[in-house]
Amino acid sequence: MATDGEASELSQPHNDQPLAKLAVAAIGIVFGDIGTSPIYAFRETFTGHHPLDPDQLHIYGVLSLIFWSMMIVVSIKYVSIIMRADNKGEGGSLALLALINRQTEGKRWSTPIVMLGVFATALFYGDSMITPAMSVLSASEGLTTVDPRFGPLVLPISVTILIGLFWIQARGTAKVGQLFGPVMVIYFLVLAVLGVMHIIGNPTVLWSLNPYYAFTFFADDPLAGFLALGSVVLAVTGAEALYADMGHFGRNPIRVSWLYFVLPGLMLNYLGQGAMILSLEPAGAAEAIKNPFFLLAPEAFRLPLVLLAMMATIIASQAVISGAFSLTQQAIQLGFMPRLRILHTSASAAGQIYIPAINWALCVMVILLVLFFGSSSNLAAAYGIAVTGAMFIDTCLLAVVLFSLWHWNRFVAALAITVFFIVDLAYFAANLTKVPDGGWFPLLVGLFAFTMLTTWAKGRKLMIERLREAAMPIKVFITSAASSATRVPGTAVFMTSTADGVPHALLHNLKHNKVLHDRVILLTVKIADVPYVEIERRCMLEDLGQGFHRLVIKFGFMQEPDVPAALKLVTGCGAEFKMMDTSFFLARQTLLPSERPGMALWRERLFAWMMRNAESAMDFFKLPTNRVVELGSQVEI
Repeated sequence: MATDGEASELSQPHNDQPLAKLAVAAIGIVFGDIGTSPIYAFRETFTGHHPLDPDQLHIYGVLSLIFWSMMIVVSIKYVSIIMRADNKGEGGSLALLALINRQTEGKRWSTPIVMLGVFATALFYGDSMITPAMSVLSASEGLTTVDPRFGPLVLPISVTILIGLFWIQARGTAKVGQLFGPVMVIYFLVLAVLGVMHIIGNPTVLWSLNPYYAFTFFADDPLAGFLALGSVVLAVTGAEALYADMGHFGRNPIRVSWLYFVLPGLMLNYLGQGAMILSLEPAGAAEAIKNPFFLLAPEAFRLPLVLLAMMATIIASQAVISGAFSLTQQAIQLGFMPRLRILHTSASAAGQIYIPAINWALCVMVILLVLFFGSSSNLAAAYGIAVTGAMFIDTCLLAVVLFSLWHWNRFVAALAITVFFIVDLAYFAANLTKVPDGGWFPLLVGLFAFTMLTTWAKGRKLMIERLREAAMPIKVFITSAASSATRVPGTAVFMTSTADGVPHALLHNLKHNKVLHDRVILLTVKIADVPYVEIERRCMLEDLGQGFHRLVIKFGFMQEPDVPAALKLVTGCGAEFKMMDTSFFLARQTLLPSERPGMALWRERLFAWMMRNAESAMDFFKLPTNRVVELGSQVEI
């Protein structure tokens, strides 16, 4: 297993706030998705695409499966093991991928691991579209338990809530976010109280926590048990959010919140739903199983429960949308996506960002999902496959961590990974049966996103190689050009993607303007495989002679690349940088798709389109607009 030294190296607490405060905040942000699962998970197992009779055998079997899924997938796999594998405090598939890539670079199987991590990222975009649609729609459907006449209003209400949710993203959610924790604390307390009310009337339902009843369910009808897994997994959707949001709160607050508050609240509610159904006559049970969550509440309290559930689903949706922004920022920094416009909505919280392109793309897709599928039951078929696919990939990445990074005892590591693989594959296989009914949607979105991510990464690599092939050695250039060209006062910063050779912008500037500045900086911005790079390690400077300097500025993949701010830290190459005396020269490449080996022609054209629509380097690197000169060049890839 990992030694204490390894654990401390991989997991660094970076938030000094009190544990109780962080735990409450984590309840508001991290557990929204999994917290809203009781609204639909238990119901879908009995009324979904593979219905079950709501009798004691099936209810005990399903409750046992839900409980042990939470224990194996959430408590053991994510909370106890995967959350120890953080990248300098940050979690999530891309952060884990960066950690693995940094420590296993050069090994022959590193490329497949990278592809798995990228595909997990692609699947997340499908999940981030389905989660808001599914959760808001299921909460709105609770209105029909108050009064059936609300039925025609469910879709308009859901669409209105979702449009409002995406509309407020640009204004920031910092103030609203302060309410998330208390609201979700009340929500989980209500879940627990409603569950206990019905467990008291039928305490024998607690026997369902025994794994014997899960085995009995499968022994009685293996096919029905297998198909039920496709809906049971809805109870653990959102488990990956515990890991992805670890950077905001730290490992310990999330672990404490889950084990001592969220898990008990969820299980008491599921047990209460089962106890309520078992207490009814067969005809009443068949009717109640259509919406057991809201029927837990007495009729007088049903409308307040619906409103509370709506608030919880909005919070869950907000967390997923914010997660999509954060993941996109990481993907851009790590070179898997083109530059996009990123706005900061909070002066104090670095993680509060807004990406307009992602926000409105998600908004359109979520609204279309609600209108196309029409009900949460129809959407449930599309929900599980993205989650189970991502969980399976996390297990693959975890195997690399256990064997290659932490060097666990091989028997213990093999046993843990085997159990996780069996569970993940069972869930994934069960959800594959729902592909014709809607499971195709997240797979289609995942395939589209995977194609975009890999095309950009491959195209960018090819473009850098082509530029490097045509680049003149810098020593030759300085010797031949610096002595003959006219020098003018000031500083010229030539930005280049490669830290060797002469930038194309420098060659074009000399060719057309026939001058060189007194101080010439060849600047390369690199994104490290760690979330944050300390200020003292930010800049690396090399004096090339005759007023030329090679400068490499490093940022972490969670940091904003602010070049002017970084230049203020640079010393050892003359006077302090003043923006009014500094000119930034950028090369804008026009890509020419060709038949050269590298990528298929259609992918080259896709990469060229992505590059044309990327955010300009001037805005992305925070360069002063009145000090930038762009020079064009053509590159064949």
